Amino acid sequence: MVYTQSEILQKEVYLFERLDSPNREAMKHLKAICFLRPTKENVEFLIQELRRPKYSIYFIYFSNVISKSDVKSLAEADEQEVVAEVQEFYGDYIAVNPHVFSLNLLGCCQGRSWDPAHLSRTTQGLTALLLSLKKCPMIRYQLSSEPAKRLAECVKQVITKEYELFDFRRTEVPPLLLILDRSDDAITPLLNQWTYQAMVHELLGINNNRIDLSRVPGISKDLREVVLSAENDEFYANNMYLNFAEIGSNIKNLMEDFQRRKPKEQQKLESIADMKAFVENYPQFKKMSGTVAKHVTVVGELSRLVAERNLLEVSEVEQELACQNDHSSALQNVRRLLQSPRVTELDAARLVMLYALHYERHSSSALPGLQGELRSRGVSDRLRKLVPAVLEYGGKRVRGSELFSPKDAVAITKQFLKGLKGVENVYTQHQPLLQETLDQLIKGKLKDSQFPYLGPNTLRDRPQDIIVFIIGGATYEEALTVFNLNRSNPGVRVVLGGTTIHNTKR
Repeated sequence: MVYTQSEILQKEVYLFERLDSPNREAMKHLKAICFLRPTKENVEFLIQELRRPKYSIYFIYFSNVISKSDVKSLAEADEQEVVAEVQEFYGDYIAVNPHVFSLNLLGCCQGRSWDPAHLSRTTQGLTALLLSLKKCPMIRYQLSSEPAKRLAECVKQVITKEYELFDFRRTEVPPLLLILDRSDDAITPLLNQWTYQAMVHELLGINNNRIDLSRVPGISKDLREVVLSAENDEFYANNMYLNFAEIGSNIKNLMEDFQRRKPKEQQKLESIADMKAFVENYPQFKKMSGTVAKHVTVVGELSRLVAERNLLEVSEVEQELACQNDHSSALQNVRRLLQSPRVTELDAARLVMLYALHYERHSSSALPGLQGELRSRGVSDRLRKLVPAVLEYGGKRVRGSELFSPKDAVAITKQFLKGLKGVENVYTQHQPLLQETLDQLIKGKLKDSQFPYLGPNTLRDRPQDIIVFIIGGATYEEALTVFNLNRSNPGVRVVLGGTTIHNTKR
């Protein structure tokens, strides 16, 4: 996620092996750098390795805090004294964007409480993040969520126990860690997306920056899996937060630029200088040709899916369900789409889930009827069961925040003005709940009664360094929200993390 193989090659690392791969051959002329999570299994593998070392000398880096007893066991195994150094190098999380991280954990809770193994993994990931950013934060958590409180306490315990590690130079305003629960906003991960990165994840799925294109009709062999990383793909870096319509015209410009730079087929290579120029420009050209092929393929496939699944129409109704309060119009539109043969089973179920989250308690809620329509449409049992499941997970009874109803005249006017401003783009009118939460936090207005501090201290000043972590996963739409907040609030830095990065399928 952080380095490409070619970047590591430039650092003269020539062989990549997993510590647990069997039958590695001994290469005593090589030094070994081991980068590992400090798990029981890894320490055990390392002990076996040190008893029969395959390389001349070992530099061991753990991605998190390692216990003294584990270091002692390693020292005892190192009878041939091949270990040159052992260090903690905090990187126990996945860096997704410059302001987004993930722990790649799926299904972190069972019902309303933590799976114990996932709680400890999440605590480790969060504390490693704090150590690598050199932050010793004050902690606030969502009161309505038991898992949020548990995680806050676990992180606090580690900070207290490892107080020497967390002894960073004090800043004027201490950093803040805010722990939230996905169940407060189950709407955001269920919506179709229209900005590039979020849309790719929604329709194709991004896994550690990789995209599986093997199901694309007529795909060539070298494009079956592509990497989208803003670190080393300039087009992606410049376009990941733009709307799909803009991406189309930018792809066209990229193509035209590429055509202009193409080495002329009949280019006369007469002098040494000609050849030299050709060879020097060729890697640039080859890299650009790879970028063009990749993005043209990805955007082409997105367009195909949008047309095939009738997503413009579906998305418009989703946005209406998420952002407006007109029950009869919403119901009419959902019914109309449920009857359309072009709407997939997944999209049909998703529309009913969104309807359920918004209108479960409405006096004329038609939820049982819509459930029946899913059944008569032949939507699979598995997908139909998700409707009551999503209510149990993130319905009105569970939520600690107001997800839908505007609270007062001011809020209604704001909604109305925002609506007017966004009329030209009906597909991106939705704002995640996170937008409002962070907005209030930055202005110093987030209520202590809903998001208490852990411990007796509270912040007197507005926070400047904010790390927000969502138990149950963040989304790329929220990543976009944080990106925009960082841009529009100079002096405030927000980092977003989650147990995973969701799309609807996840």
